[in-house]
Amino acid sequence: MISNLDRYKKDVDSLQATGANLLNALQYECLPDEFKREVIRQMGKENAELLLKSLPSFNGTYQRWYSEARALIKLLLPDRLSDFIRHYEKPKPRKEISYENYTIEDCLQGLNITRGYAKDKVVGPDAAIPHFRQQLAMIDAVQARFESSLFDIRQLVQADLFDSELSEAGELAKKKFTRAAGAVAGVVLERHLSQVCDNHNVNLTKKAPSISDLNDALKGANVIDVPQWRFIQHLGDIRNLCDHSKVTEPTSDQVNDLLAGVTKITKTLY
Repeated sequence: MISNLDRYKKDVDSLQATGANLLNALQYECLPDEFKREVIRQMGKENAELLLKSLPSFNGTYQRWYSEARALIKLLLPDRLSDFIRHYEKPKPRKEISYENYTIEDCLQGLNITRGYAKDKVVGPDAAIPHFRQQLAMIDAVQARFESSLFDIRQLVQADLFDSELSEAGELAKKKFTRAAGAVAGVVLERHLSQVCDNHNVNLTKKAPSISDLNDALKGANVIDVPQWRFIQHLGDIRNLCDHSKVTEPTSDQVNDLLAGVTKITKTLY
């Protein structure tokens, strides 16, 4: 658990550090004289020169940063994902390009809009700077979630673990180890139902409740309805066939149904 948490924190820290360098690079590429003066004022000429030489290419580095940051936002701050994407992608439709609707995607293409014979500047790559600042602010918000009591990191890591275990069960099923695959999927289902009971403060009378016990408790607490209860009961029957029956061998179709069903439950029942 701790190692997974550390991995997420490390990813956020890396995105923050790379993002800060990219912001400096973008400002230097768009407004070189202004940015250089400000850096010299803050750091002195010698340190400023070292910083400027170390800056990455915004165009060459941003796409990788964006892909990683987008995946992290989707996982840890999903309600802000559309905002994060909006700062990058061109809005559609767009009758004209202005400072208000210029995006990072325009900047990466080096788009400059001018007006008239004198080619007076309307908007250019520097208009992407505030958009990138907003994306960086969202990464900062992800960092804050790790320190917030509202963020249940245990469930995040558990979901990651369940996905990994179900993937392993799928590989076992492909290699015709049907009983083993069903047993692994059954463990995942049991753990997830136990977590759902905790989430809804459902009291359990047994110290080591089975899938059937957990399923009945959730139905009794009105957390799930009768169709969901029957579906989970069916999954539990297949799991029992894999774990306990020495007479009847579980079929590949039954185990595949179990894997698909457990995946559905872990993604839809909380």
